[in-house]
Amino acid sequence: MRRIVLSMLALAAMAAPARAQAPAPAAPGVDVGGLVDVYYDFYSTKPVDDALYRNFDTKHNQFALSMAEVWLGKTPTADSRAGFRFKLNFGPAARLIHGAEPGDHEVFQNIQEAYASYLAPAGKGLQIDAGIFVTQHGAEVIEAKDNWNYSRSLLFALAIPYYHAGVRFTYPVSDKVTLMGDVVNGWNNVVENNTGKTIGGQITYKPTAKLSLVQNYMAGPEQADNNDDWRQLTDTIATYAATDKVSVMANYDYGHDTSAGEGVHWQGIAGYLKYQATKVVAISPRFEYYDDPSGVTTGIAQKLKDATFTVELKGSDSFLWRIEYRGDFSDKPAYTNRDGDAKKNQQSIGFGVMYSFGGKVQ
Repeated sequence: MRRIVLSMLALAAMAAPARAQAPAPAAPGVDVGGLVDVYYDFYSTKPVDDALYRNFDTKHNQFALSMAEVWLGKTPTADSRAGFRFKLNFGPAARLIHGAEPGDHEVFQNIQEAYASYLAPAGKGLQIDAGIFVTQHGAEVIEAKDNWNYSRSLLFALAIPYYHAGVRFTYPVSDKVTLMGDVVNGWNNVVENNTGKTIGGQITYKPTAKLSLVQNYMAGPEQADNNDDWRQLTDTIATYAATDKVSVMANYDYGHDTSAGEGVHWQGIAGYLKYQATKVVAISPRFEYYDDPSGVTTGIAQKLKDATFTVELKGSDSFLWRIEYRGDFSDKPAYTNRDGDAKKNQQSIGFGVMYSFGGKVQ
C-alpha cells in the first residue's frame, strides 16, 4: 500500500495540485462550491485492501466514495485587497492525502486548504497567501473533475507532494510571465518535523494563448529531526492547444534525496492527449514512464509504466461521467493478487461520477 511504502524512507505522501496562478480580477462576493466524487473499479489483481500505486480510486469491485468537498473563498482585488480560501475534504481521499502528516492526523485530515490572502499594492499586484495550500507541482490536481483522466497518474501518486503549510508570493510580471515563490514547512506537513524550511519557486510562461510552460523547483530538509539532507524536486509542465478540439500536455519530474547516507533519486514522464469530439464526449489517453532505481518511493527498485484510456461524458457543466481502462506494468513482480501470486502488471476498468456546484454569495 502506498502509505506504507512511503513511510519506509520518511518520504511524506506525495501528490499534485493546482498550480499557482497570477492574481486575477474577480467579481465581488464570496465564492462557494462543492463536489461529490464516486467510482467503481474492477482490478485484475482483486486486492483486498487498496490497489497498489493508485490514489483515491483504490477499492476493488465496489461502489465507493472517493471524496466530498465544500469550499468558500474570496479572491483579493485592488478594490478589496483581503481574501481567503477554505476547503474541506471528506472521505477516503482525505485520509490518503494526510496519511503522512507528522502532526495530529485527525485535526488536519479534512482540511485541504485554509489560507488568508492579501493583494499588496506593489507594481501589478503582489498576492501573499499564508496558511495551508495545495502544492504547485504536477500536471494533475486532487479533484478528478479538473484532470483529463479519472485515475491519478504515477507522478501524482509517487513523485510530488500534496500540500504545504507556509507563505506563498505570486506576482504577474506581464500578461505572459508570472512568478511564484514560497517558504513552507516541507512536504505534506502542517506540523514541522525538523527545524529547517523548504523553499520553492515557479515560473509560468504563456507566449501565446495556446501554449503554457510551467517550471517548478523545490528544495529543503524533509526527514524528521534532520536538517542536513535536502530533498530536491524539479517539475516541468507543458500544455498546448493544437486546435479547438485537440490538446496535448507533458509532465516531467525529477527528485533527489539522501537515505541512510546515500543519494537516491526518482524520475518520471507523462504524456497526455485530449480530443473533445463533441460538447458531450471527450477522449483522453495517457502514457507514463516512472523510474525508481533505489525503491525510494515504491518500495522496490523498478521501472513502472502506465497506459490509460478515458472516455468522458459531460451531461452538464456540473455533471461528469468517465469510463476508463488502465494498465500498470512493472519490470519486477511488484503486484500481488488475492491468492498471493506475484504479478508484473495490474489491469483495471471502471468509471467515476462527479457532481460539482459553485457560485457567489454577495
